[in-house]
Amino acid sequence: MIYITGDIHGDEARLYNKKIKRLKAGDTLIICGDFGFVWDDGPKEKKILDYLGSRRYNVCFLDGTHENYTLLNSYRETIWNGGRVHRISGNLFHMERGQIFDIEGIKIFTFGGGESSDRELRVDSNTWWREELPSPAEMAEGAENIDETGCMVDVIITHEPPSLVKSSMLLRSGRTDRVSKLNGYLEELNRICKFKRWYFGCMHEDRIITAVHTAVFKEVLPLKLESR
Repeated sequence: MIYITGDIHGDEARLYNKKIKRLKAGDTLIICGDFGFVWDDGPKEKKILDYLGSRRYNVCFLDGTHENYTLLNSYRETIWNGGRVHRISGNLFHMERGQIFDIEGIKIFTFGGGESSDRELRVDSNTWWREELPSPAEMAEGAENIDETGCMVDVIITHEPPSLVKSSMLLRSGRTDRVSKLNGYLEELNRICKFKRWYFGCMHEDRIITAVHTAVFKEVLPLKLESR
């Protein structure tokens, strides 16, 4: 079974959620960005990564806006279930941008990254990394991989949502409407692709937005597919 949860931000307590502890051998937990445990390479962090990698289920995460990309990109790349990953430790993987994974017969497209709204207050390559925003090459690779499927996947999992979804959520809550070129890219995928479910984490809400778009934060949601 595949399960989806939202941004963890290095909160160790989230790892001991009762629903996560019930995961069985062969299950897969996917975190929608801002994992937060690949940050300082310290002994406590390494212990947590070893713990996650030793679980009987797979733990996978997308990158978000708050990641140490220098450290994250230092891990060994490999292919896992058809898509490119960084193997962090044992059964713990970073799912790279624009990849398509086949997990339990379900085709999943992943695309991490985002844009920090407070980057002016952060220190380059210390508390903020330029790599948080996807490059043109990463966007092109994602588009090519989607195109090879005939623009048909079962599930899309991202850190950011498509622009129209994000705008509606921001306006509803009274926040400033701020979308990036990444949101526009995802909106184009939303328009041209056939898919059954789309999960994203950056909005820090647990809410069904449309029949197919779901914002996830602290919930641990079993992946259940329905026709679009």
